[in-house]
This record gives sequence, C-alpha cells and structure tokens, in this order.
Amino acid sequence: MNLLQRIWGSSLGKKYVMALTGIALFLFVIGHLVGNLQVFGPPEAINAYAHFLQSKPGLVWGARLGLLATVGLHIAAALTLTAANKAARPVQYAGGDGYGASARSRYMVVSGLVILAFVIYHLLHFTVRLPGINGYGDFSQLKAQLPGVGTVPDVYAMTVIGFKVWWVSAFYLIAQALLFLHLGHGLSAMFQSLGLRNHVWWPRITAFAKVASIAIFLGYASIPLGILVGGVGSDYVKQVTKAATAEAAAKEAK
Repeated sequence: MNLLQRIWGSSLGKKYVMALTGIALFLFVIGHLVGNLQVFGPPEAINAYAHFLQSKPGLVWGARLGLLATVGLHIAAALTLTAANKAARPVQYAGGDGYGASARSRYMVVSGLVILAFVIYHLLHFTVRLPGINGYGDFSQLKAQLPGVGTVPDVYAMTVIGFKVWWVSAFYLIAQALLFLHLGHGLSAMFQSLGLRNHVWWPRITAFAKVASIAIFLGYASIPLGILVGGVGSDYVKQVTKAATAEAAAKEAK
C-alpha cells in the first residue's frame, strides 16, 4: 500500500500510471476495432463473435470491470497532473501557451472527456440497448439464427440500423476524430513517460503514433461511412425489420 501511495503521490508516478493505462486502452481500441470490422463480412460473423462474448459472462464482466478501473486511473492521473501543472504555474506564459505545446497536447483532457461521454452513449446504445436513444426502438426485438447455436441477438442488424441514423454516425465520427487527436499525442507522450525519448527512438515513436492514430481513425470511420454511403447490410436489415414488425403484430393480435 505504501508503494502505491508513493507512486500516486509523485508526478512521475502518475505519468507512469497514465502511460501504462494508456497502453492497455490502446490495445483495447485495436481489439475492439478488429471485432467491429466484422460488420463488413456476412451477418453470421459478427453475430457469432458477439454470441461468443455473451456466452462468457465471467470473462466479459471481468474485462469490463478491469477496463473501467483502467479508464478511471487514466482520467484521474490526467486530471491531477493537469491541476498540479496549473498550480505550479498559476500565471500563464506570455502570449498564451507554453513553448512547444501543440493543439493536441493542450486539449488532451477535453478530448478525453468527450470520448468518455461517447463511450457511455455507445454502451447505452449497443450494450444496454436502451430504447429511445438509437432512432429505432427496442433492439432486443432483433434476433437472428446462428447455425449450431439457435436464436441469438442480431448484432449485425443493430449495428447497421444504429448507424443508419445520421446523427448517431455524426457523433461517432466526431468521437473518432477526437480519438485520433488524442492518440496522435498520447501515444508519443506515453513512450516519453517511459523514458524512451532519445535521438534514435523519438522519430520512430512519433511516426508510429501518427500512423497508428490514422489507421485506427480510418478503421473506425469506415464502419458508419460504409453503412451510410455504401449501403452495408441494407437489404438484410429490410428483411429483419419486416420480420420483426410482422412478429410484433402477430403477438398483439393474440
């Protein structure tokens, strides 16, 4: 406990916490993207992936709680470091920001909080499936048949229907743009906090940060854009919603 208190009690310790939690969140972002990109495949692909996760509640909830703790530590370290930096220099630099401060570094906290707000909405939209926030209604009505399994939630239809709503896709793209800015600076700052900034590694690290942030942005942005512009899953969703409407009408008739 004393060791943890000493780590958290120093600015250097908080920077290590930010760096290590940043690595964990970066890996999660990549894994989540790989799973989501299955929407470009047949409906069975992403439905099977979602069913696999839902069939392992212990694993999923352990990952969720671990991710929540990681996000909490990352945000707490960022906010306390920002407050400490302001307290150390209450008078602003002449001409505004400090020398060498980029737009990305100045707005890391703001972009991080907006991304957090989006994550909460995203969870309510696709995980909790809260009716009334997705422009469709009750996602729990959408079911699909998975070979060898049976009836499962139709995550493919939920994804396509969700991103067919323009303001949902717009919010998603804004959040991804902020994530791009956040990662572009955060990845390089993370390695710097771990002591890897030198004349040999730094150019490679900054290049990696730029390439990785661009690739992640393009990957995530391709999903709503592919649905809105490319019509991914349009015919499938028409069939699913027609069947769901017919089933609901039959239940009401009884």
